[in-house]
Amino acid sequence: MTSSGREDETRMRLLDAAGEIFSGKGFHAATVREITKVAKANVAAIHYHFGSKDRLYQAVLEHAHNEALRRYPPDMGLAGNATAEVRLFAYVRALLLRLADKGRHAWFFRLMAREMADPTPQLAAVVERSLAPANAVLRAIVAELLGPGADPLAIARCAQSVVGQCRHFSIDRPVLTRLHPGNDPGQGGIDAVARHITRFSLAALHNYQVCDFTPPHLEPHVGDLF
Repeated sequence: MTSSGREDETRMRLLDAAGEIFSGKGFHAATVREITKVAKANVAAIHYHFGSKDRLYQAVLEHAHNEALRRYPPDMGLAGNATAEVRLFAYVRALLLRLADKGRHAWFFRLMAREMADPTPQLAAVVERSLAPANAVLRAIVAELLGPGADPLAIARCAQSVVGQCRHFSIDRPVLTRLHPGNDPGQGGIDAVARHITRFSLAALHNYQVCDFTPPHLEPHVGDLF
């Protein structure tokens, strides 16, 4: 193996080891010494390959997300002339597959859950470089389904409503199976859940612009909850 090949292998071992440790302990509790021990690398390897623990953490987040997108791209290889409805199904199915992936980078979503609960300064770069491009694909689909002149805020909220369903069916699965004994919401597998989320979302999106709902006055004031 060439020196370049050995360096690449060491870098990947560091990323994998750091991902497991960061997802289990969080950024602050994880130590450089522990990561390099698990990676079977020299303590100086993190500085050599990434510059710092902070940059290693950012590299871990970006690498895992980009690898998940490579395996399950938002368009799932569809032709460019696919309808918005079909593209929505592909997007939902791909996201469900990424959420359910128990492979090499299964720790990614544990790590992101920690990041959501206790954001680090690295989150902004990960959102800009990795999350935003995929979300732009979904917003474009939603905008097309809502029709011309759709409000940008409505597009953003509808897009995140689609994502919210995917996360709920995947992340809350242990709760859902107990809430619905004998009628597991995940029955039929990922494709069945993807079809349901797509049907539910299409019904909402096709009627979103014509649905005029004015909520009654409730206490406490809705605005006080956020």
